Amino acid sequence: MNEFGKKGKSADLSQLGLKHLANVFWNLSPAELVEDTILLGEGNLTDTGAIAIETGEFTGRSPKDRFVVCDAKTESSVWWGDINIKFSEEQFEKLYNRVAAYLEGRNVYVRDAYACADERYKTNIRVVNELPWGNMFVYNMFLRPTEEEIERFDPEWNIVCAPGFMADPSIDGTRQHNFAVLNFTKKIILIGGTGYTGEIKKGIFSVLNYVLPHEKNVLSMHCSANIGKDGDTAVFFGLSGTGKTTLSSDPNRLLIGDDEHGWANDTVFNFEGGCYAKTVDLSREKEPQIYDAIKFGAILENIGFIDGTSTVDYTDVSITENTRVSYPLYHIDNIADPSVGTSPKNIFFLTADAFGVLPPISRLTKEQAMYHFMSGYTAKVAGTEVGITEPTTTFSACFGKAFLPLHPAKYAELLGEKLEGSDINVWLVNTGWSGGSYGVGSRMKLSYTRAMITAALEGKLNNVKYETLPVFDLQFPTSCENVPAEILNPRETWTDKVAYDETANKLAAQFVKNFEQFISETSEDILKAAPKVMA
Repeated sequence: MNEFGKKGKSADLSQLGLKHLANVFWNLSPAELVEDTILLGEGNLTDTGAIAIETGEFTGRSPKDRFVVCDAKTESSVWWGDINIKFSEEQFEKLYNRVAAYLEGRNVYVRDAYACADERYKTNIRVVNELPWGNMFVYNMFLRPTEEEIERFDPEWNIVCAPGFMADPSIDGTRQHNFAVLNFTKKIILIGGTGYTGEIKKGIFSVLNYVLPHEKNVLSMHCSANIGKDGDTAVFFGLSGTGKTTLSSDPNRLLIGDDEHGWANDTVFNFEGGCYAKTVDLSREKEPQIYDAIKFGAILENIGFIDGTSTVDYTDVSITENTRVSYPLYHIDNIADPSVGTSPKNIFFLTADAFGVLPPISRLTKEQAMYHFMSGYTAKVAGTEVGITEPTTTFSACFGKAFLPLHPAKYAELLGEKLEGSDINVWLVNTGWSGGSYGVGSRMKLSYTRAMITAALEGKLNNVKYETLPVFDLQFPTSCENVPAEILNPRETWTDKVAYDETANKLAAQFVKNFEQFISETSEDILKAAPKVMA
């Protein structure tokens, strides 16, 4: 390994309180980081050239161990509760000093990077990693400055990530030995006790979810986005299992990004410079873009191998079902460069409704869009998680509740402002069940969903006849090119119409119950868009 030799304050971590470090390796190339990872016994090369690592005890985020420092800046602005757990300024200082002491005498890897592809909102980030593959993840996932930009780099935010440091709850005020703490005043994210790289990525997403809406009137979004040949932008919101990545990967459209974006007055822009995709049961047939992006420079997390080989077994979930790959966006051919589009022409809320109640596609009013945005509905089915034996409703505000420092109404209000007086179409797309609930009906064919989205993107649903679904008051088209007309009205796909009505009523009641938590902060117009439970 080559010790970083540049002189000047940019090479000095003392301003971060990090002193007496053994070696500071600054902005190493992916090849150098792969080499160090292998030499340290931290990873292995696969036959694709990607490096495989294990994140240790934690193979996913730990939401109950994510804290926000409560101080004069955040006390009255942050949405406090089980998503944003209070951490005192004193606790932060003490914990930070203990992490700094832990790092003394150790090698660290430093990466200068930035978030937000729109130059007006560019956020410089400096990340200090204990492990080389953690630093490589930062290279993959954030935007990469030029050498000239690095020469004059001035970080706005700093991340210190020490997986080997184990907190003592009795001393440090944490719940257990792992933690991720956001300090909006000091502009520091402190991560320890966990090697799961997603904590780094989602830490910055949480930061942008505060700064952009609260201070710059930019809507931050947990969504994918792409651009058509005519320059029209589309965004896709959806929780896990709804088809967000699959449906935004379109050979006829350029990918802006697959997960985190901002919507300013005139642009939609990617926060990131890479993709962090699930790999369980991955195949070239299912996800060709992801499959072919797994090559040298990609990092595979917590995967298994075919016995006696360096060939990955994507069906192996012996470590976790949350197997992942990170890779830079340039591993994909079909991308927008830079990762910026115009304001969206079409917005898709994707939901996998396992109850078979919602139409396969419906057009939302502004108020309905705000209501369904705040609801963030999908359903889990048997087998997706331990203990789930029948369809279960899942609501995640703004399709990303775990990363919202502000009240969901703030994001919904911003969405409403951008939709007001515009010709932007908002669609609710059910990629779930038709003809009955899970176990009776069947999953919506992907080819039909793609056809409906294509029709919406091409304006072919603008002038067709619409009908209104009772209870949810959703307008759905009665015809769509390349889609059987009989599946467009969900009630008509059920043999037992009484059973449909009862199921629709039950689902509507769950929507209403979930929304009770938001009533005090929500306008009357949004509340009127709630489904009407029938007596």
